[in-house]
Amino acid sequence: MGDHKEQPLRVGAAVRRRRRALDLTLAVVAERSGLSVPFLSQIENERARPSQTSLEKVADALRTTAVELLAAADPACSVDVVRAGDAGNRAEAGARSLVRGHHQMHASEFTGDHDAGRELQFRNDQLMYVADGAVEIEAEGRAYRLGRGDTLYLTGGVRHRWRATVPETRLLVVAVAEHIEAVRDKPRR
Repeated sequence: MGDHKEQPLRVGAAVRRRRRALDLTLAVVAERSGLSVPFLSQIENERARPSQTSLEKVADALRTTAVELLAAADPACSVDVVRAGDAGNRAEAGARSLVRGHHQMHASEFTGDHDAGRELQFRNDQLMYVADGAVEIEAEGRAYRLGRGDTLYLTGGVRHRWRATVPETRLLVVAVAEHIEAVRDKPRR
């Protein structure tokens, strides 16, 4: 983990996430912090690196601390290995997250069965890959049967549900993280 600290942190994303969580505009944060809207915008877009004093002013305006904002910041460059046996990695039955922390991508591995009755819908694109076994995926009213090595790509907003049709099926789901606004206005055909 030693290398983690050497990398510059991208605090802008953490500032933006916090501001949006509080439903505040840049103008309100500017007013509360005494910093300009253009400067705050540059901080959020990683075009300006705030001094400790500026970061503290922003943190106050966002009802948090500079320490908290830095803790929530993304490392600019990082490499992270998630081992198959990592403790605490098995969340609900048969699901494990393959990506730690708050990144632009999220990936999970589902083993065995899954609550097939639940309809899912994600705001961003996702890729489903069958590592082992077989699944049946229902998307946009059509059923797709996938076997080992098959993939299915779903664009953001597609309603779908899936179920394993073979015991010990392993399904890999990779998606653009929900906190990223990657939704494009798609031309309606």
